[in-house]
Amino acid sequence: MTTVGSALPVWRLPVVDGEKMKVLALLLADPNPIHFDPAAVMAVGLGDCPINQGPSSMAMLANAVRAAFPRGRLTRLQVTLRGSVAAGEEALVRGIVVAHEPTSRGESIRCELTLESGDRTVLRGLADVSVDEGPP
Repeated sequence: MTTVGSALPVWRLPVVDGEKMKVLALLLADPNPIHFDPAAVMAVGLGDCPINQGPSSMAMLANAVRAAFPRGRLTRLQVTLRGSVAAGEEALVRGIVVAHEPTSRGESIRCELTLESGDRTVLRGLADVSVDEGPP
C-alpha cells in the first residue's frame, strides 16, 4: 500500500540524445530548428545544443510513473513547463505521493513530479495513477 509522503524512486536518463531528438522532430512534424540545429539554438540565445521537445520531456514524467507503479494506469498528467532540457544533458524525475485513496479495485494515487536537468527544474507536474489489485 502506498502512503502520502512516500518518495518515488528517482527516474534517470543519463544523456538526452540529440540524434533521437532529430527523429522525434520528424515524427512530430515539428519544423522548429531549435530541436536539431545548434546554430538556430544559438540565434535565439538558448545555448549551443538542440532543445528537447516538450512532449518528450513530458514522456519522461510518464516513464517515471510507470517505473514507480508498474501495475498502474496513468489517468491524468498535468504539466507546467518551466525550462528546457538540451541534448547531452542528464534528466532526473523526482516524485512524491501527495494523495492516496483506496478504491473498490485497488488504489488511486496522486503524485507531484519534477523533471530536473542540471541545477534547473524543467517541468513540474501532477500525475494521477490508478492501481488495480489482482493479476494484471
